[in-house]
Amino acid sequence: MAKFELKLPKMGESVAEATITTWLKEIGDTIELDDTVVEIATDKVDSEVPSEVEGVLVEKLFDVDDVVQVGQTIAIIETEGDDVPVSAPETTKVDTKDAPKEAVVIETQIAETTEAVTNAAVDFSESTSFYSPLVKNIAAAENVSLAELEAIAGTGKDGRVTKNDILGFVEDRKNGTTTTKTAAQPEKVQPVAAPSKKESAPKATPVVASGEDEIIEMTRMGKLISHHMVESVQTSAHVQSFIEADVTNIWNWRKKVKGDFMKREGENLTFTPIFMEAVAKAIRDFPMINISVSGDTIIKKKNINLGMAAALSDGNLIVPVIKNADQLNLVGMTKAVNDLANRARNNALKPDDIQGGTYTVTNVGTFGSIMGTPIINQPQVAILALGAIRKVPAVIETPDGDFIGIRYKMFLSHSYDHRVVNGALGGQFVQRVKDYLEAFDVNREF
Repeated sequence: MAKFELKLPKMGESVAEATITTWLKEIGDTIELDDTVVEIATDKVDSEVPSEVEGVLVEKLFDVDDVVQVGQTIAIIETEGDDVPVSAPETTKVDTKDAPKEAVVIETQIAETTEAVTNAAVDFSESTSFYSPLVKNIAAAENVSLAELEAIAGTGKDGRVTKNDILGFVEDRKNGTTTTKTAAQPEKVQPVAAPSKKESAPKATPVVASGEDEIIEMTRMGKLISHHMVESVQTSAHVQSFIEADVTNIWNWRKKVKGDFMKREGENLTFTPIFMEAVAKAIRDFPMINISVSGDTIIKKKNINLGMAAALSDGNLIVPVIKNADQLNLVGMTKAVNDLANRARNNALKPDDIQGGTYTVTNVGTFGSIMGTPIINQPQVAILALGAIRKVPAVIETPDGDFIGIRYKMFLSHSYDHRVVNGALGGQFVQRVKDYLEAFDVNREF
């Protein structure tokens, strides 16, 4: 019998780790080729890890909610054939003979803490921050409160608290040298250079549920979206500009060609790719809308990667990205929009599909809204909301005079970060999008 290492596959250039969400196979289960063994999750995308071999699952190296690095072995599958060596799991013990004394002490402390049985010492449901199971175990074993844990400055990815961070905090607390303001030490208020966002944010008013109320647990996706939206509002100074665009020419042209478009391209021609095309052109005209902010510096993006808010099967929204949107013609844009929208509905997006966006467009008109004030998708600095297209009476100017006619119109709502995008740039940009839409060629070939 041979043993095969099932590793966490590479999921994209910017994805280094994932969280185990569900084991679909148990130890002893027979696994066929391409059977899904485990479900994983990155920031927003849920993925599946299929088996590359046929065999029997003999070992699971990680539990649900564990964070796994790309390339790590997550399970061992026993297959038919000659035995092959299997590398040891990542969590190997330190050889105490050769290791320094300090390292032995730390490894022993971590091992003891990890094996400790926790009795809900910390209620992590009240926090939107991510903590690994090891950090949670250490916090419970050392009686570190949630308030103390959230005050620790994490040195891990995206500011996460690592095992070294919490062990250092515990050691400092024992020595009485901690500078963190905690509920356990109200009399020792240390000067802080700058208040953290969590400290400056107002506390939510407790909500009491009555006996007839239904309590619904937020989904993992819901918690991530909630945290992302609050963080964006706390980061950017949101300002909005609104403008109305006459899209009668687009309405009539699409109605005329959509049948032939479907026959020739096999794609449904919606309004979205036409609007995306106009946005990409406007970004080329105003490249300073295609930026990000890093401290006191501005990063001007070379590529125009348009995020497109799309609905998931559970009702949540996700923002897949059309890469290099300004280089696509209308057919290419239509195929990209339809592909991402379909895969979003079927939960088939890959991590790379939602990475690298530089500007976002959301179609609130899909839900009947005529306008909206969308929240910026960080680290971008602007987002455009497309309202519903309405048939309205309007004044039409002609060489022979003005008259009232029926036109198809929609509102464009532009939210932008007033730290770096002033009213002139924000307004001129959305005006340029309107100009491109209204100047649409009704005799255009596709």
